[in-house]
Amino acid sequence: MGPVPKPAAEPDDDLDSYVGLDARTAEEVARERGWTTVRTLPPGAIITMEYLRGRINFEVADGAVKRCWRG
Repeated sequence: MGPVPKPAAEPDDDLDSYVGLDARTAEEVARERGWTTVRTLPPGAIITMEYLRGRINFEVADGAVKRCWRG
């Protein structure tokens, strides 16, 4: 049996720092900080709740990030 791969570490990031940024800037900053997947969602979007390591989620309304969470 082969070794179990170790998942990549997530960025040590202040998620509150994204709130208020415009969506494009927030995505650029997130990628610069090492997030591999950036997901932008409208308020109240129905999403699956699986956790994806390395993903950051933005709830965007009127072009600005209103909420942000990992996974």
